Amino acid sequence: MLNSRMFLLLALLASMGASKVCAQATASEAPTTSPAAVPIAGKNRTMELTREHRFWDKQNAWLFAGVGAARTLDYFSTLNLRRRGDQEILLTNDVVDNHAAFAAIEAAGTGVSIGVSYLFHRYGHHKLERWTSIVHFGLATTGAVRNYSLKTAHPRTTP
Repeated sequence: MLNSRMFLLLALLASMGASKVCAQATASEAPTTSPAAVPIAGKNRTMELTREHRFWDKQNAWLFAGVGAARTLDYFSTLNLRRRGDQEILLTNDVVDNHAAFAAIEAAGTGVSIGVSYLFHRYGHHKLERWTSIVHFGLATTGAVRNYSLKTAHPRTTP
């Protein structure tokens, strides 16, 4: 069974590599330059450079601070929700009631958001880089407002 899997894996890799194998060109044929080797025109190059930005620029710093503030607001709103007797729906109540673990989860959520933004920045998706933080900020704030808006759960008393 293992040998057949290894054979299939090697066959798959060989077939992927076979598409890149080319026949030799004759000596009379001149090599052609690829379009990627041609330098970009001056005007287009300046437009490209103006669209790029440093990752830790002022706008990203404010967006990341906003995400951190929204996650902090969500942390306190969820603790308030639990003190009023309501149930958390996204995490277990045991995790929320362990304040250190819950704070670490909220901080990790902020870190993941910054990491995803960095990946978008690294690969040139600068609009998605900004929108990641904007959407995260909006969702965390909406969740916190929802937590504060819920009515307090009053336990039923038996007569």
